[in-house]
Amino acid sequence: MKTKLSAQLKSLALAGMVAGLLAGCATSGNPKDPIEGFNRAVFAFNEGLDTAILKPVAQGYDAVLPSPVRTGVTNFFSNIEDVFIGVNNLLQGKIPQAFNDFGRVAINTTIGLLGVIDIASDAGLEKHDEDFGQTFGRWGVGNGAYVVLPLFGPRTARDTVGLILDSAVDPVREHKPRGTRDAAVVLRLVNKRANFLAADKVVEEAALDKYSYMRDAYLQRRRNLIHDGNPPREAEASIDGDMAPLAAPHDAGVEPRASIEAPAGGPVALHLARTEPVAASQ
Repeated sequence: MKTKLSAQLKSLALAGMVAGLLAGCATSGNPKDPIEGFNRAVFAFNEGLDTAILKPVAQGYDAVLPSPVRTGVTNFFSNIEDVFIGVNNLLQGKIPQAFNDFGRVAINTTIGLLGVIDIASDAGLEKHDEDFGQTFGRWGVGNGAYVVLPLFGPRTARDTVGLILDSAVDPVREHKPRGTRDAAVVLRLVNKRANFLAADKVVEEAALDKYSYMRDAYLQRRRNLIHDGNPPREAEASIDGDMAPLAAPHDAGVEPRASIEAPAGGPVALHLARTEPVAASQ
């Protein structure tokens, strides 16, 4: 398992380095997407893989399992995610939110039958969404180049490094025995893709250029997440797009633009901020 995990992390690191090298010699002229030609090619590959394999499997999963079962599966994996969501809130200095996250884990793991039932949300403990990419953003690390990774979908250079850490500490991928772990990884992936089936039609109808639509949605949503839903005005942000001081809010009375949540292009871009590869680790 450690050997396979190491190989996965090396692959991610290589993808990040390749993105950086490509960004260095980019000629697209788009500062937020300097390697657009490369990204579009990978996006098309991911889309084809999704169409041929993952989406049909997710549709079968959705058709066979009743809604309460799918909800229980979603809650179970969401409860596991709350552990390192809490860790990232701690690293960002958001202590109350971190205690909220750890409280969710304690309640849902015990009373909620290992997280299958989301008792914590009913009790008023809010579900957060944090990862190491967001933590780096809170620490002042810029986006870097936008890049679409094979299998992993949209990222920025910063989020690619964050993804390496997210993968390294993922409790599901660290689980033993290997057979159970692999089954859990596949189940989590298929369940996530099934959860976004309803959004497919919305994206197809809304996007004249699906690649651009998904890129802008990803970057906007990541920016909103880093600033907890209240990003600074565009004019106040640096060239990286989200590195203005975290204390710089919108003008009073002006609502921030809503973030767009939709399944990103590619077989594993099931969430615009949190994805995983198609195949289970070996």
